[in-house]
Amino acid sequence: MTTPPTVLFICQHNAGRSQLGAHLLDVIAPGEFISVSAGLNPADEINPVVAESLAEVGADTSAARPRRVTEADLATADVVVTMKPGLRLPAPVTGQRVEWEFPNPENWDLNGVRTMREAVAARVRLLAAELTDQPA
Repeated sequence: MTTPPTVLFICQHNAGRSQLGAHLLDVIAPGEFISVSAGLNPADEINPVVAESLAEVGADTSAARPRRVTEADLATADVVVTMKPGLRLPAPVTGQRVEWEFPNPENWDLNGVRTMREAVAARVRLLAAELTDQPA
């Protein structure tokens, strides 16, 4: 594993779930990981409700732009977290693959996204603890 380890979060559009994962990892374990996100079919922009919910916990999404996952992403990430089971990735994963299941928050209100944010944060805390061999 590289130092710091790179954790790549992937979802369909890179506008919601994967953005939550990557930004929450930065908030939960600042400086301990390189967190990135990508999607299979990127949206034009991050979901504004997701961005608002992340701002509530101190995450700055102003520079966040959905982007397509690349073969290089999959080859260089130490950990690849898919936020939806069964995603067909464009290349093999060379690091550890973790599969989570979260629904698409595309048309959700802020309260719904907050609930998902907290669920994703709980999983991110466990992953960060596992990767650093510390209690969650």
